[in-house]
Amino acid sequence: MTLDIPRIEQLLQDGVRDRVYPGAVWAVGNADGTAASGTVGLLDPTVPGEPMRLDTLFDIASLTKIVAVWAVIGTLIEEGKLQLHTPLGAFWPEVTGHPLAQVTARELLTHTAGLPLRANLKGLYGTDPQDIRDGVLCEALHRAPSEAVEYTDRAALILGYLAEHLTGRPLDTLATSRIWEPLGMAETRFGLLPADMAARCAPTELDKETSTHLKGTAHDFSARLLGGTCGIAGAFSTLPDLARFLRHMLAPTEPTFGRSWIADSLRIRTGELTPARGLFWHPAPDTDLREEVWVHYGFTGTAMWISPRQQRWAVLLTNKLYFTRDRVQLTGARDAFRLLTFGRP
Repeated sequence: MTLDIPRIEQLLQDGVRDRVYPGAVWAVGNADGTAASGTVGLLDPTVPGEPMRLDTLFDIASLTKIVAVWAVIGTLIEEGKLQLHTPLGAFWPEVTGHPLAQVTARELLTHTAGLPLRANLKGLYGTDPQDIRDGVLCEALHRAPSEAVEYTDRAALILGYLAEHLTGRPLDTLATSRIWEPLGMAETRFGLLPADMAARCAPTELDKETSTHLKGTAHDFSARLLGGTCGIAGAFSTLPDLARFLRHMLAPTEPTFGRSWIADSLRIRTGELTPARGLFWHPAPDTDLREEVWVHYGFTGTAMWISPRQQRWAVLLTNKLYFTRDRVQLTGARDAFRLLTFGRP
């Protein structure tokens, strides 16, 4: 498929014009590298002289679940330190005797664990990180495991805790040593960002306490509550770093997660339950593309797609949260971008 770069640029420029987002950066590539990329709009609409750049840092929100949690869990699966179908209570003393003990890693990864749907930890367990961990791991289930597909941020939070339990190391250290450093993702890290990096960061939502837009501080409240690092969100990254991650998914090499984990994740793992899910990844909306293109989104306005069949990846990073939490316009722009980069069924 030949990329229609003028149409991609016009689509994204229209989003700036319509105030869907202040600016965006994008790229499409394959296992060999980036085939095309570009930028539109401004870093901050109140600062006319600061355009979006290819190395702009973004609060990637739920993409943290992929580049940190999913990837780290993949290394633990491939090392034999974790089994997808073993109930957590069989090897994790913290959850023994609690409802979570009957849940498996596969159910967490497919959002079929029956976890409570409440995602924001504010006010639920206090502000002490250990109290929050205890509360999340001991909470009653919303429904029986494997009964329904219900997305909840808690799945990634618990998997992050699980990785820490299995290794004795914090999640930020695990992600850095096992994934980001080996892949050369030198600018990917959990917040708070140091001042020099925050200056290149796309601002997100207006913080009512300071009357300024968040910049270098995670938008997600749970991530901030836990010091910037958690399985839900909190990571910052750049277009080049995410391109390195996706290139690895098409041509995996040691020592990070490998081909088996990728293949297991990018196939339907929820049977007849809907919506269909892989392992943290989910198929693109078009029914005929279910096994063709896989996607993960971030609440701040980020997204990335991968298609092993087409041997193609794509990234679209925006800071749409600067303007609004409404997702309707951005969803339309994302879907149009995907069709321009992967084609129609």
